[in-house]
Amino acid sequence: MTISWIDWVIVLISILVCFVPALFLAKRSGSSTTEFFASGRSVPWWLAGLSMVATTFSSDTPNWVTEQVRRYGVAGNWQWWAFVLTGIATVFFFARLWRRSGVLTDLEFYELRYSGREASLVRGFRAVYLGLFFNCFIMGMVTLAACKIANILFGLSPWQTILLTGVLNVVFAAHSGLWGVLVIDMIQFFIKMTAVFAAAWFSLVEVGRRLGNDANGWLGLKLLVGRLSTLQVVQGPGDAQPVMSVKDGAGQPILDMMPNFSMSELALMIFILPIAISWWANWYPGAEPGGGSYIAQRMLASKSEKDSLGGTLFFNIAHYVLRPWPWIITALCSIIVYPDLASIKAAFPTADPSLIGHDSAFPAMLKFLPVGFVGLMIGGLLAANSSTILTHLNWGSSYLVHDFYRRFVRKDAPDSHYVNAGRLSTLLLYVFAALLSLTMSSAQQAFQVLLSIGAGTGLLYIARWFWWRVSAWCEIVAMVMSLVTSLAVPRLMPGADFATTTIVQVGITTVAWLVTAFVGPQTDRATLLAFVRKVKPAGPGWTSQRAEAGISDQVVAEENRMGTSLLGWISGCVVIWSSLFAIGNFLYASGDASRLTDAWILTAVFAVSGFVLLGVTRKLWAEAQG
Repeated sequence: MTISWIDWVIVLISILVCFVPALFLAKRSGSSTTEFFASGRSVPWWLAGLSMVATTFSSDTPNWVTEQVRRYGVAGNWQWWAFVLTGIATVFFFARLWRRSGVLTDLEFYELRYSGREASLVRGFRAVYLGLFFNCFIMGMVTLAACKIANILFGLSPWQTILLTGVLNVVFAAHSGLWGVLVIDMIQFFIKMTAVFAAAWFSLVEVGRRLGNDANGWLGLKLLVGRLSTLQVVQGPGDAQPVMSVKDGAGQPILDMMPNFSMSELALMIFILPIAISWWANWYPGAEPGGGSYIAQRMLASKSEKDSLGGTLFFNIAHYVLRPWPWIITALCSIIVYPDLASIKAAFPTADPSLIGHDSAFPAMLKFLPVGFVGLMIGGLLAANSSTILTHLNWGSSYLVHDFYRRFVRKDAPDSHYVNAGRLSTLLLYVFAALLSLTMSSAQQAFQVLLSIGAGTGLLYIARWFWWRVSAWCEIVAMVMSLVTSLAVPRLMPGADFATTTIVQVGITTVAWLVTAFVGPQTDRATLLAFVRKVKPAGPGWTSQRAEAGISDQVVAEENRMGTSLLGWISGCVVIWSSLFAIGNFLYASGDASRLTDAWILTAVFAVSGFVLLGVTRKLWAEAQG
């Protein structure tokens, strides 16, 4: 890629605009651990929501989406679209509960909800397990994507990329705390969205040039839809190299947003497993059943229950509706420009062959950006990398310092000591994540590893809010079994695909912790009563505890509004899916007029469900405000 001085000026401006404001927040963030890790619990809903969506918009996300589209068609995105169910459930059932709990981190919740040494054990173990190993694995995925992008575009080696991005991220994460992360996220979101829209548009311009001899984006969209509407993926998901073929037999149409159910193996992996099981059974950062990780961090940092609910709702709408189609359009264009891996390698002969995969097609399409937009995209890619890494550094550091070091190692130091410990742990986390990134090969591989490790634990994280029998021992058993089965099941079932092994893992782990709930040690009664008084959880699972604690069913009903929340959950999911698919059909209609009817029907569904969602949200906001 040719980079002009204009591009470098734009890159510099992007960096300054993003990071300089955070410098002025260092003094405030360093005043206490509450400020450093939770922004003094004074974050408004719009800033919390922007930060959540910016964090999930990492440098590996467009790469991963591109790989799914090239291997399984647009329907491959159901692997993450299904998590709409989780995200909206967090909005209406859990966001207010988290804020009501008053904890600083979601791990502190364990000693609020459970009792005995086992509660402390779970908190300490998960502080290291999630804050160090799991967290660094996620940062490793993001760093791997940055390495692939930099290698394709600039010919940089992985170590050069790690050093350049690491210095920027570590300095600011250690210096500015969560306040700085939130402000950086807010600015970066707009830069990143502008950059990916530019990538999609100029990818269409290149398709128009190649298919119609006219460098016109609208023509490119029409020709792209016309060409790809005749093609399908004809190999199964287990194959490393998908093949595009004319629609003359059983295959997955590339443009279809729903899977071809006659391809049972493909449908099981990309749709049935995610929509039936994964959304409630698998723990995955950013889409945790019951909320958790950096999503919980933002909810806990919100200044009220209203802001916690509003920020999480805004995040889910932006996450699933605003962002996907620029990535998908760019991925579809890459099928025309680079129909196979050999064509990517031929276009970038100096790139490291070991780093090239279908996820490399996204950065490969960026070579068609004109002067000025190249700089914007570089700034956007830096922003995408930084917004995720900064959040994970602060989040992981909060676990290691607040939930492990402060809780178990040194309990009586001044706040300034723990803030400095957080800054040191930030550096160590990035070093470990960078080393881990060098062992990975693709975004899809890492995604499946994360789902596998958390398989079967998700239902527990929902049930613990609504059922007193869920104990710390249930958490311990679930963690152990999910890790053991992730290693053992693929070895015991060597011929099984990922979807099948995941279902087996979920079944074993879920049964194990449910049995523990009935036969294992129970949580101390006094702890359960204190939890009920503080959080006021709903559901029949707490009936006797509410009665003993003197909390009336009417108070609980008014605090939780479960019927209203259920309506909000259903309408919220319909709003997101209908608008997502309406946008897709309007885009497709440029080359396939038959799609226009579907687009208007989906728009009508969106309007009705949106009206219901707006009414539900206003009611819950007014009650939270009161």
